[in-house]
Amino acid sequence: MSEKRMGRIEEEIKRIVSNIITYDLKNPNIKGIISVTSVSVSNDLKYANIYISVFDKKQDADTLSSNVIITLNKSKGFIRKELASKIKLRYTPELIFKIDNSLIYGSHIDELLNKINIQNNDQ
Repeated sequence: MSEKRMGRIEEEIKRIVSNIITYDLKNPNIKGIISVTSVSVSNDLKYANIYISVFDKKQDADTLSSNVIITLNKSKGFIRKELASKIKLRYTPELIFKIDNSLIYGSHIDELLNKINIQNNDQ
C-alpha cells in the first residue's frame, strides 16, 4: 500500500477518534484535555496505535495518563464501533492506545535550555 494512502488513512482515523473521544464518549473517569497526537496503522490495516496526550494542571501527569489509558481501553469497543460507522475500510483496525510523552519531554528540554540561558546571562 502506498505511503500516501497510509498517511491519509492515519490522519482520518486520528480525526475521527479525536472527535469520538471529545464529543461522543460519556465517561466521568476521563478528566483533563485529551489530545490524539498521532496514529500509526499497520501495513495490513488490522491494528492502529493511537498516541494520546493528556493535560490537567490539577493532577499528576503520569497518574492521570495511566487512568485515561485504562478508561480508553475499557471503552475500546464503543470507539471502534463508532470508527467503523464513520470510515469505510474493509477491516476496522484493532485500537491500541498509548501515551505520547513527546510533549512532556519537549517541555523538560525547554526548561533545561532556559536554565542554561539564564546561567549564561548571569556570567
